[in-house]
Amino acid sequence: MPNTPHIVGDVMTKTVAAVNREAGFKEIVETMERWTVSALPVLAGDRRVVGVVSEADLLPKEEFRESDPERLEQLRQVDDVRRAEAVTAGELMTSPAHTVRADATLSQAARVMARESVKRLPVVDGHGLLRGIVSRADLLKVFLRSDEDLAEEVRRDIVGALFAPPTRDLQVTVADGVVTLSGRVRDTALIPVIARLVRSVEGVVDVEFDVTGPMSVSPGPPEMGWHA
Repeated sequence: MPNTPHIVGDVMTKTVAAVNREAGFKEIVETMERWTVSALPVLAGDRRVVGVVSEADLLPKEEFRESDPERLEQLRQVDDVRRAEAVTAGELMTSPAHTVRADATLSQAARVMARESVKRLPVVDGHGLLRGIVSRADLLKVFLRSDEDLAEEVRRDIVGALFAPPTRDLQVTVADGVVTLSGRVRDTALIPVIARLVRSVEGVVDVEFDVTGPMSVSPGPPEMGWHA
């Protein structure tokens, strides 16, 4: 399906701001400000991703600035206090970094982000070297596909594959990403299959049906519509 951006490499940002392990606290903050980002991959000398440093990792230094010294001593084992005392990216970073490959599907990247509660993932190659970064906003780009583009893909790759031509009895329309299939199908048992395939198309918001089964060849009661 050539129109569908199935993989991370299709939507990732290839120019990535990053810092090395020795980068100081102020350098990290300045890099985030300059690039307008809230997190940075931390790299070893060969551009291998060894961690990620985020605004959340930096804030403890400000949070604990005016804390009671006795309270700080009680919290000496707390991770935030360790970060409050850290001064380099290597000390501040979360490691190992949660990463994704460029050939991962958008769904796989979304599951990693949800599971790890992160907003972006460094994209690495098979050796762990940085190749880009993908954010939540990047994954949502698929929903910017036009209704016409979605309708064309559903007609060509789903309706056209499941039903022998001509397929004039089943019409496909799309409005705001919602696909509606209307008309007649030879077997209403196929509807759950069609629904699953249509929802798998990147950019589809939902699918609705207004269809009936095949025309009866003998007299009988009127056919009923099948709606989903």
